[in-house]
Amino acid sequence: MSDLDEYWFDPPEGDDPAYPPLPRADRRLLLDPAAWRAAERDCAVDLAQAAQAIGRLDGLLAGLDETLRRGLITRLAFSEVVSMLWAAGTPIPQEVLIRDLADAPASVDLEALALARWAIGRLQGRGRLEALRDFLGLHRAGQGRGDSDLLRPTGADFDSETEGFAAGLAALEGCHAITRAAFGCRLWRLTDLSPDGHQLEAMCWAARAMADSAGPLVMVPMGQAGRRVWTIGGDAEEFLRAWCGAIAAGCEAGFRVIRQLMEWADRARRTTARIKGSNAGLVIDALVVHPVVSAAALEAEAAISRDTAERLLARLQGLGFVREITGGTRFRLWTAVL
Repeated sequence: MSDLDEYWFDPPEGDDPAYPPLPRADRRLLLDPAAWRAAERDCAVDLAQAAQAIGRLDGLLAGLDETLRRGLITRLAFSEVVSMLWAAGTPIPQEVLIRDLADAPASVDLEALALARWAIGRLQGRGRLEALRDFLGLHRAGQGRGDSDLLRPTGADFDSETEGFAAGLAALEGCHAITRAAFGCRLWRLTDLSPDGHQLEAMCWAARAMADSAGPLVMVPMGQAGRRVWTIGGDAEEFLRAWCGAIAAGCEAGFRVIRQLMEWADRARRTTARIKGSNAGLVIDALVVHPVVSAAALEAEAAISRDTAERLLARLQGLGFVREITGGTRFRLWTAVL
């Protein structure tokens, strides 16, 4: 960063030299790397438990076929973004996130919804962490996520922020990925990488950073437990301990959801075993892979007629295995009842 980054220039009236630049402390100095290294040593047990939870979830995903794995990661991403939005003060129900933006209720914050859609893509693995322009989706025209995005630094100013963030993160070189992600999430909030109202960007970066060396797991979920740590400050040791606890709880919750889906699919297949042909099984498979399905999507993916898809969905609903979430008569969406 340049020496100019240490100062804030209050807009003078008519460039009057009587208004000198006022000093502004580097906010990154609010995070003491030495304190975080000490916290990592003191939280060794908590870190081990969090890493074990990540490994357990990663191992479960590794044992599944690629199509199923991608679908389950998408499910985890949707659930994680719902929790992130709640923590950021812009809650949106998961059922709204899975509808098309044009179909969202008028009461929904469309800027928050656009940011949520960006976050879901990042938690599915889009964007490179080592290139923040790519990660944030700033390399394409029209990628802004609402009016507040106009306040994000551009050009050399943005490059200066990324360099400052990288320099701050480098102070924890050699520390565990969990520690670096926790530190980085706090550090991000002390930079101008994100405009006001885009708190999910730091959260998504941290979730991806913790899974950077994992296997098929592309992001580490914290779920509802993340609400306690994503936006708080405080002592490094206390924060890191809470962060590790949220990881352990979030990964365990993700593990349970995946196991519930597998058990749901087994029950659904046994219950529909008497239905002729393989169509029921194809619908069940699609409901495991996708958070929601429509009759049109099933027609394309499972190669069955739309009438057959609607009939099987209605039958599964009657058996208590699915529910329709739009409440309409057209363009309906269905999801598994776990």
